[in-house]
Amino acid sequence: MARRITLYILLAMILGIIVGFVINRTISDPTVIVTITDGFSILTGLFLKLIKMIIAPLVFATLVGGIAHMSDRSALGRLGVRAIGWFLLASVTSLTLGLIFVNLLQPGVGVGLSLPDSHAASGVAHAKFVLKDFILDLVPSSIIDAMAKNAILQIVIFSVFAGIAASAMGEKAAPLIKGVDALAQLMLQITDYVMRAAPFAVFAAVASAVAKEGLGILLTFGYFMGGFYLALVALWSLLFGATALAIGPRRAKSLFLHIREPFLIGFSTASSEAAFPRTLEALEKFGVPPQIAGFVLPLGYSFNLDGSMMYCSFATMFIAQAYGIHLSFAQQGMMLLLLMVTSKGIASVPRASLVVISSTLGFFHIPESGLLLILAVDQFLDMGRTGTNVVGNAVAATLVAKWEGTLGETKKDGEPSAESVIAV
Repeated sequence: MARRITLYILLAMILGIIVGFVINRTISDPTVIVTITDGFSILTGLFLKLIKMIIAPLVFATLVGGIAHMSDRSALGRLGVRAIGWFLLASVTSLTLGLIFVNLLQPGVGVGLSLPDSHAASGVAHAKFVLKDFILDLVPSSIIDAMAKNAILQIVIFSVFAGIAASAMGEKAAPLIKGVDALAQLMLQITDYVMRAAPFAVFAAVASAVAKEGLGILLTFGYFMGGFYLALVALWSLLFGATALAIGPRRAKSLFLHIREPFLIGFSTASSEAAFPRTLEALEKFGVPPQIAGFVLPLGYSFNLDGSMMYCSFATMFIAQAYGIHLSFAQQGMMLLLLMVTSKGIASVPRASLVVISSTLGFFHIPESGLLLILAVDQFLDMGRTGTNVVGNAVAATLVAKWEGTLGETKKDGEPSAESVIAV
């Protein structure tokens, strides 16, 4: 089934490009194109809402059940330290790679486009990182409100407390633990039903993007986009190399094959949430214990956005180059540190990468209206960075499982999940 869905998604992407191109070239009235793309957006929006209704109960059930099943409670703290440690290393690597490639390729130098007026509005909302607000926002005032808003970090915090408490209660919590285990399986079964609509949503998303902008926009910004995707390929190579060193080249290749479907879903819909349930399933089939995947993946939503972080450094420097503004290596080092902090506080903000870039431009006195240069192709770039976020979080969960000594053997299709895992 997974292979067929992957094939259908690929075919839907190709068909979406063709249909979008035909619409863009044959219809000259922009209002008609908007009407058509609004119709497409119904399919995409419906699919994403179906996914969002699964996320909160799935994260809650997987995490509470996983922690409650842990015999060693001290393992939870060790798990968190290892996950955060890898996230920080991956973040520095992503940001640095973005700076290296944008300095080597210099896609903004001599861009040849008429730059927007320095006082023009970018249309991107501002969001300032405030440490106090970020810390207070970690704890939900109500778990019901957190679930309604899909506030992943708040759900994780509550689930950790609930899992530890259930573990401490012993046999008294057995019915509750059995219930959350069943809830997790229920959510994964619903996911299976929802994912059958994925090819339709992918077709609608791709067709809409191409119909609005046309393939010509890809040529105009070809060097900028090509440079960014080249940097992403370098990051994928590093992630594969790190995984191969930890678990061996053969198993690393198997991991990347296992996550090809969630990668394609994330890439084509530009939504990490859409890929989350399938990533969780793929990791369990690969041998990552559910309690580790259920803990690491939600944290990765805010702390391990490898593709998004690379885009922040790459795009900020591109805009500076387009304006002819030179930033020294010391300033770029400051930019790296600034992005490390600001990118952690606004994970729930729509088009979060653009918000982070806007804040960074202002800090270095680069006209924020430079964002208008990249808004036209942001959808195509968002696809790449979202797919990379999926890969990065899958690698993070796998490496943490390996370091914990709980990475199991790959399960065959149809093989039931086992509570015990085989240490490698």
